[in-house]
Amino acid sequence: MSFQSHAWTNAFSQLSAADREAPLGPEDLLQLAQAALLIGKDAEGADLLARAHQAFLSCGDAEPAARCAFWLGFTALLNGETAKAGGWLSRASRLVESDRDCVEKGYLLLPEGYRAFHSGDVRTAHSMFAEAAGVGERFRDRDLVTLGLQGQGRVLIRTGEVARGVALLDEAMVAVTAGEISPLNAGGVYCSVLEACGEIFDLKRAQEWTLELEKWCASQPDLVPYRGQCLVRRAELLLLHGAWADALDWARQACDWLSRPAPKPALGAAFYQLGEVQRLRGSFPESEEAYLQASQWQRSPGPGPALLHLAQGQANRAKASIDRIKEEVQEPGPRAKVLDAYVEIALAVNDAATARTAADELKEIAARQNIPFLRALASRAVGAVLVAEQDPRGALTEFRESWNFWCELQAPYEASKVRLSMALAYRALGDDENALLELNAAHQAFEALGAAADLSRVDALLRKDAHKRSGLLSEREVQVLKLVASGLSNRAIAGKLRISEKTVARHVSNIFTKLDLSSRTAATAYAYNHNLV
Repeated sequence: MSFQSHAWTNAFSQLSAADREAPLGPEDLLQLAQAALLIGKDAEGADLLARAHQAFLSCGDAEPAARCAFWLGFTALLNGETAKAGGWLSRASRLVESDRDCVEKGYLLLPEGYRAFHSGDVRTAHSMFAEAAGVGERFRDRDLVTLGLQGQGRVLIRTGEVARGVALLDEAMVAVTAGEISPLNAGGVYCSVLEACGEIFDLKRAQEWTLELEKWCASQPDLVPYRGQCLVRRAELLLLHGAWADALDWARQACDWLSRPAPKPALGAAFYQLGEVQRLRGSFPESEEAYLQASQWQRSPGPGPALLHLAQGQANRAKASIDRIKEEVQEPGPRAKVLDAYVEIALAVNDAATARTAADELKEIAARQNIPFLRALASRAVGAVLVAEQDPRGALTEFRESWNFWCELQAPYEASKVRLSMALAYRALGDDENALLELNAAHQAFEALGAAADLSRVDALLRKDAHKRSGLLSEREVQVLKLVASGLSNRAIAGKLRISEKTVARHVSNIFTKLDLSSRTAATAYAYNHNLV
């Protein structure tokens, strides 16, 4: 009963107790193995699968024995234990090598598909996954059909057929949410679909399926696998949407969850996400430590460490780092984020030529995939390069497009970065009034988010602007401006400074002219925005 009701800890305890009284049969051993794996007892689960395999062999049941060998090999393959995986998968193949058709032959196509997928042989990968799904249909095995659909969807996305790929992933998820497949496979499909959403930056779909994964995990409180991946994806979405305190909390939970009882491969993604949140919040030592932890688990790094060097004022070190990362990361989705960072860093070291090359490549990726997130990145990158190439008017067109996309995606930090860039473009055009408006808007947003490093940069620009413009005023005019901002009338100011009201009026008129202001309200806002009060 406990197994059917997904009470995995109880199922494990009850079946273990029964096994101690008398050795379980192969079918019950298989259930005990699954319960062990679902509560995070990976080593025990593998031992129990091996026992079930031997028990099936003793009964002369080659096909279920092959199924056990397949799962032992497949999980070893996913954990990076290639030698062990090869041994078990070879045994599984040998057990079903007769001419007799069986569903296990379909399962054995899956590792071949994943090997081909990760080696870049997408044609072979698609063929293997499609054939596996066909075997599943013949034997009415919903698990195999769903795994085959999921694999085909990932391949199609990788080859640029995003719409077709996403449709297959959604179909696979329907089978999961309907409870048609086993929990171990359901969790694997969930994680794969969320990974695909991240690869194509389909944020809306990622959010929808993340919520479904949360509900699925919540319905099985003692479930250990997959919960960590759910926390990582949730942290990513919260960071994008500006809930940074919550994102930090979820990233920490993900690191903790994926570290027990033994570290999982997804731990690298959790630490990387923790590093991202800490970097944006200005907690640089904590960010550096998180990125270091991530590097021990992630094969392909993200641009975070290079951006951290840039935020720390180490532009040349950042450039060396992003150069290396750009060479390593070739998949279009992750590469787009690397190129975005590359443009920012290259411009910081006055390398406009390579920044232009990276921005053009990013624009090509965005044009091929036509995804709002990528188009937002590309427009912002091209705009930044245009400013460096002394075409601020053209840059503003790109920035406005990028800002609109970020607003649609409800990404306040990214939108505010664009406003900061727009301020620089306006300043290059000599439009100080609009530059100030954009700087103030960016300042307000960064302050609300807690974006410490970005806030410092805006503050420096505002101080520079204030110094430049306030330098136009005489010492007496600065005094008058401060008193206007404090709410005093011309008569009150005259009395305080012991000058005539007519002289005060002349000073106010000069202030309005020099600072291009139209009212006392505007003068007050200017004084507050530039720390004159």
